[in-house]
Amino acid sequence: MDKWLVIDLEATTDEGGWPVADMEIIEIGASLVNRNGHELDHFKRFVRPLRRPLLTLFCQELTHIAQSDIDSATPLPMVWEQFEHWLAPYRPRLAGWTSWGDYDRRQLEQEWRRHGLASSLIPLSHVNLKQRFADTRQLKRPVGLRTALQLAGMSFQGQQHRALEDARNTARLLPLTAMPDAQNG
Repeated sequence: MDKWLVIDLEATTDEGGWPVADMEIIEIGASLVNRNGHELDHFKRFVRPLRRPLLTLFCQELTHIAQSDIDSATPLPMVWEQFEHWLAPYRPRLAGWTSWGDYDRRQLEQEWRRHGLASSLIPLSHVNLKQRFADTRQLKRPVGLRTALQLAGMSFQGQQHRALEDARNTARLLPLTAMPDAQNG
C-alpha cells in the first residue's frame, strides 16, 4: 500500500453557490502519487451534466471550462467506467484516496447513488487532506488550497479550479501530513 489517489472535481454552480444535491460533476481530475507526492499517472476528463447542461457564466469564469468542452463530453456513467478502467491496475497498491476537503467525497457518493454506479473507491479509506493539513500544522481552522501551499512555502502551479491542476497541487501537500498506512486508516 504505497500509492495514494488524489481526486478533485469541478461541478456546476452559480455565484450564490448551490447545495451539493443540485450540483453535477463537469470535470474529474485524479493524480496517482507515491507517498512523496510524486505523480505516477493521472486521469482527466470533462463530464457532461444531464440535469443542467448549460453552465452558468459564473461557473465558466471560475473554472475556465467552456460550454463547448462540456457539450462534447460524455455523461458521468461513461466517464466513471473509463476512470475505473484506468484505476484498475493500481487498485491493489492503493493505501487510500484523498481530496482537499470533504466536498469531492460527498459529491462522488451522491453521483454514484444518483447514477447507480459501482466504485472501487468505496471500500478504501478517504482522507480529508484539508483537515489533516490543518491538524498537522495546528491551525485553528482548515484553510484553502492556495493558502495551504503558501504556508508550506509553495505557490500554486497551473490554473486554479481546474480538476487535475487542483489534484496535483493537493498532492504536493501529501508528504507534509501524517497519512495512514492501511486501507481503513
